[in-house]
Amino acid sequence: MNIFECMRVAIRGLISNKMRTMLTMLGIIIGVAVTILVVAIGEGASARVQQTVADLGTNLLTIWNGPPSMHIAPAAALAASSGTSATSSNGVPVPPQAPNRLTLQQAEFIQQNFKQTVAAVSPIIRGNVQIRMGGTNATTNLQGVETTYPFVNNASVELGSFFTQSDVDGNAKVCVVGETVVNNMTGSPYTNVLGRSIYINKQEFKILGVLTPKGTGAWGQDQDDVILCPITTAMHRILHRNLTVDFMGVRCTSVKMMPLATQQIASYLRVEHHLQPPFPQNDDFEIHSATEILQRQQSITGTMTTLLSIVAVISLVVGGIGIMNIMLVSVTERTREIGIRKAIGATPRDILLQFLIESSTISLLGGIIGIALGVTGAVILAKVGGWNVIVDPSSVVAALVVSAGVGVFFGIYPASKAAGLHPIEALRFE
Repeated sequence: MNIFECMRVAIRGLISNKMRTMLTMLGIIIGVAVTILVVAIGEGASARVQQTVADLGTNLLTIWNGPPSMHIAPAAALAASSGTSATSSNGVPVPPQAPNRLTLQQAEFIQQNFKQTVAAVSPIIRGNVQIRMGGTNATTNLQGVETTYPFVNNASVELGSFFTQSDVDGNAKVCVVGETVVNNMTGSPYTNVLGRSIYINKQEFKILGVLTPKGTGAWGQDQDDVILCPITTAMHRILHRNLTVDFMGVRCTSVKMMPLATQQIASYLRVEHHLQPPFPQNDDFEIHSATEILQRQQSITGTMTTLLSIVAVISLVVGGIGIMNIMLVSVTERTREIGIRKAIGATPRDILLQFLIESSTISLLGGIIGIALGVTGAVILAKVGGWNVIVDPSSVVAALVVSAGVGVFFGIYPASKAAGLHPIEALRFE
């Protein structure tokens, strides 16, 4: 009996029990579909993070204010713990010290004194604001920045121009808006808003330019839902801050200079903030590089992908057990058929091959359907949900091979049991 005849008999047996065959495939379908979808989401997330880091540049450092618990000066902390006022060496009470914060002066010092390692510094303050244009209102993210912002953050203006140093020095009411802001205010991202007025917290600003779209960031935020204005304007007219900033972007002269720049900046801020060792435990600031952000995000997405992949593998194993169970039932139901085939000349190899073909066909068809569902789900997430998903062809091939392998592995025992039946005993079976 040749292999084609075995395939014909096996497929005929599967078609005769369509509902049971479909239910048996279900575990394989779910496992393969989840595998395809999980890998596509993981690949998409990884690509998005890599693109975000590439957009910012690999030689970018970000300096943040540390957690509030780090900001208590030693004298004030001691006084707070004892319930008394701190005093100086001459007995004069020392008022509680404000938390150490990053300042404009510190940004200027870093810019001017570390020229070997630092190409430019961009201090930033930010806050949510109410905006209005015509009869349309919305809430968006306002960032007060210096003129160094485009260079440090690899940003550019698609239409119009960025504000100048004279605008910063004069607290000018001018701004540059993101594409999402234009869309929210006018109903279309392509509307020309140059020279038009936009009200930010009830104050009239002139729009100088529209930023080049960046899309969704590494953490899922809309990077185009933003308004940039001179940092002095944001401090004095909108957010009412002193000279403190929320964070700084530092563009290093090269990737090789990043460790030295980090060391220089950290040493300077420790002296400036009067911090005591041990370091970095007592630092009241945090310095991160773009590559650290990339590694952290990839670690998170990798962990999630691994966990979901384990779920998919469990589903495949459950599906394989289901195939074994159904094939054992099939062997029992077709014992007389097996006896008749052996009586007319079928060898144990023919019987073994027939049942292996049945189990692998179930698994392979389930894998194909699962691949179709997984790819369809990835397309739906991309089109409807706006997710960044990438279907890796290698994952599709691997899923197909694994699904066929599951059928063969879990079909071996039932097929061996069928092939080992004695013809006389099989014919006597009722």
